[in-house]
Amino acid sequence: MDDQGLENAAILLMSLGEEEAAGVFKHLTPKEVQGLGETIAKMKAITRDRVDGVLQLFSDTAGSQSMLVSDTDEYVKAVLRRALGDDKANLLIDRILQGGDTAGIEGLKWMDAQSVGELLRIEHPQIVAALLVHLDSDHAADVLKTFPERHRNEVLVRIATLDGIQPSALKDLNDVMSKVLAGGEKMRKTSLGGVKAAAEMINMMGTSVETAVLDYIREADNDLAQKIMDNMFTFDDLEKIDDKGIQALLKEVQSESLVIALKGATPEMREKVFRNMSTRAAETLREDLESRGPVRVSEVETEQKEMLKIVRRLADEGQIVLSGGGDDDFL
Repeated sequence: MDDQGLENAAILLMSLGEEEAAGVFKHLTPKEVQGLGETIAKMKAITRDRVDGVLQLFSDTAGSQSMLVSDTDEYVKAVLRRALGDDKANLLIDRILQGGDTAGIEGLKWMDAQSVGELLRIEHPQIVAALLVHLDSDHAADVLKTFPERHRNEVLVRIATLDGIQPSALKDLNDVMSKVLAGGEKMRKTSLGGVKAAAEMINMMGTSVETAVLDYIREADNDLAQKIMDNMFTFDDLEKIDDKGIQALLKEVQSESLVIALKGATPEMREKVFRNMSTRAAETLREDLESRGPVRVSEVETEQKEMLKIVRRLADEGQIVLSGGGDDDFL
């Protein structure tokens, strides 16, 4: 959700009142709650016209939608079983409805990275890997940063080689989590983990950590390291995006963030950005880059990671086509 969408959602929630807004929050993800909470806290004064506009937008949107099925999960199960028979349908149901029975892991998503790191630091790398693949890549990356280097590397190797998860592999954490997976021994493993999951986490960890992790993995398994690199998408890879995709990205990025991110970009990447802006905007950006003094590497990497998050969202929405170092498109 972009900044405009967040503000609109925040205004709508404030218009509902505390009780109704609380009911809405119960259905949101941790990230959505945090984003909306921060936005509400920053909004001190709102014009009546803005409020009326948001309410009208909500009314128009809600009026154009209808709920065809009251319980979509049960509907999917019933249709698949009727069409494919129980055996074939059951093979698909867990994959389609993945994550429905992960209450304990859902709890981790509400915790800050430092707390999750402290909780998991003494656990076996295989157990940690099985848990982290359930978190968003940026959250998992922040957790991994709290680990000692060797432990972090061992966890990432296991994430990259993980081809599924059995609930029994998570039982060692039952003492510190109320519930990890429900369903018992017969529950099928979920298709989480793998090279792509490891690559996305490493993408979020910054250049110095990225190099150390890949060097470690390369020593243990050179082919695995290459597969991970083939699935990674870095800031410099933005040069591979076509002009239409760059233009879509620039619409989503604040000018201040763009200036800081480009401080660490190649000349070719900067020129690509300039080329996809109006002449006046490009001149202003050039001036801002030249006048801006030294910027900490950590600040540059933070803004570049934020831009990569936007890129992934736009890729998921079909507005940008990405390809990694290998032959296949990803994201």
